[in-house]
Amino acid sequence: MQTATDTELIEFNGWTMRVRPSTSKSPRLLLMIHGWTGDENSMWVFTRRLPNDFWIIAPRAPHRAEPQGFSRRPPQPSTFGRPSLEMLLPSAEGLIRLMDEYTASVKVDASRFDVIGFSQGAAMTNVLGLLYPQRVRRMGVLAGFVPSGLEEYIAKKSLMGKNVFVAHGTQDEMVPVDRARASIGLLEQAGATITYCEDEVGHKLSSNCLRALEAYLG
Repeated sequence: MQTATDTELIEFNGWTMRVRPSTSKSPRLLLMIHGWTGDENSMWVFTRRLPNDFWIIAPRAPHRAEPQGFSRRPPQPSTFGRPSLEMLLPSAEGLIRLMDEYTASVKVDASRFDVIGFSQGAAMTNVLGLLYPQRVRRMGVLAGFVPSGLEEYIAKKSLMGKNVFVAHGTQDEMVPVDRARASIGLLEQAGATITYCEDEVGHKLSSNCLRALEAYLG
């Protein structure tokens, strides 16, 4: 098992990120995207039992969040709704550039990679999968949703042939489970098949769903 303490905190091209390199000759790349108010340390709880052939990258989001942490979208008025594609697109494009530039620097193939995200990071996972289906292999959507503005990409069946893992808690007050269920319908409209884990927890991943995520990635 590894934790954040087994990883490296690095600065790269203006990004702060925590990485766990792999000694495998052909590692699998995993991009982890934290949620609103999280940081580069937030996602490692999900990786404790993942195989060592994963080269894992967890970048800090570019914008400050209130009252703490970081966000994938610029600060918004407190009355503003959930993030849309328009708000998340600059960060999505930045993540693709980061993957290309960082992996080039360490000579790892980034033509395809896996992504897991939590909450706002799960929304970003959906954005990356729908906008860059040729790059994203597996998608783990944890306590998240499909942002508005992606209708064109859904209609184009951008996720055809992909299996997407979705996990949600029935007691989630931050992102109600009805929204997750509606998002599953949108992902299916985009051509995806869904592996779904639902449990009686709040805005977090249950131990049952963590095991299901590990099986999906493994």
